[in-house]
Amino acid sequence: MSVLIVSGTGTEIGKTVVTSAVAAAAVAAGLTVAVLKPAQTGVGPEEPGDAAEVVRLAGPTVTALELARYPEPLAPDTAARRAGLATLSPAQIAQAAERLALDHDLVLVEGAGGLLVRFDEAGHSLADAARLLGAPVLVVAPAGLGTLNSAALTAEALRARDLTQLGVVIGSWPAEPDLASRCNLADLPKVSGAPLLGAIPEGSGTLPPHRFRTEAPTWLSPTLSGTWSPQTLQPT
Repeated sequence: MSVLIVSGTGTEIGKTVVTSAVAAAAVAAGLTVAVLKPAQTGVGPEEPGDAAEVVRLAGPTVTALELARYPEPLAPDTAARRAGLATLSPAQIAQAAERLALDHDLVLVEGAGGLLVRFDEAGHSLADAARLLGAPVLVVAPAGLGTLNSAALTAEALRARDLTQLGVVIGSWPAEPDLASRCNLADLPKVSGAPLLGAIPEGSGTLPPHRFRTEAPTWLSPTLSGTWSPQTLQPT
């Protein structure tokens, strides 16, 4: 697994923090890591984007690459069209990931929003880049009520495209989980047909970077270079 696609069941659910945690755990395990953000939306020219945030949290040894930036917080295709800028094709994304993979043990490709968000006028999405790369997809999902449907739909979309879902990571595990969140620990793997590979505590992105790097492996399973087990959060 030299390239891993990080997608989500929606937006604002913790993809960047999950990507940062996966990167930090991999670095702690002795791997060289790169993060690729194909399309950054809603960020000004001089503002740090998601790739820079991964480096801030996971450490300066992580290589960051952003392919396109669009000012409005919209789907990449819409944001590009409104800004009069060029869109990205799946081939461009795949080629950039392949170049990074030549010099890194792990390349994390962080999408924008959900799996099928449009990147170009033809309706191509991150799923098309994943297919070109033959790369597995890590799905980030919220913890609480409503997540099972979106997780099931994402898994169905992956299967329809013959893509491999590596697993699910909960992007923000609440300090005081409600009943739905606790039950979803068992139900998310059932509806997605993929294992639960981690749960990132809410607010982790605000931790000092050195603490984030130290704790990140404890939030992720051994599949992602961590030590976490879902048994530690089983519902009662």
